[in-house]
Amino acid sequence: MRIKVGLWIDHRKTIIVAVKDKGGETVQILSKAEKQPRRAGDSPLKGSHESQQVPADDSRQRHFTRQLRVYYDEVIAYIHGAEEILIFGPGEAKNELKKLLQINNLGKRIVAVETVDKMTDRQIELKVQQHFAE
Repeated sequence: MRIKVGLWIDHRKTIIVAVKDKGGETVQILSKAEKQPRRAGDSPLKGSHESQQVPADDSRQRHFTRQLRVYYDEVIAYIHGAEEILIFGPGEAKNELKKLLQINNLGKRIVAVETVDKMTDRQIELKVQQHFAE
């Protein structure tokens, strides 16, 4: 069975549309990556110890990067069996995913990487279906 996958991705969620010989399916994967972590404690700016309540920038970035890696690994696990992969989305996530697919020896399956703005689930489904119908 031939499986072709198109996915819209950003750092918050991925919408995956799998086009198969007999129909298809749409799946959403949510990211748990949080760019702006919350302060420790229950109230903002408690006196002179405010700097201790906010993690250092490099610590926040490492944590964010780890969370993104878990998210991308989940996406890769879902699309691993696809013969052709179309990646599109508004930000850097599509290029980050492309690099990880290449590292995982799936780079040859990527047919296109496109920059698009936000789309509804239905628009994403139509774009994927039209791309693979050609």
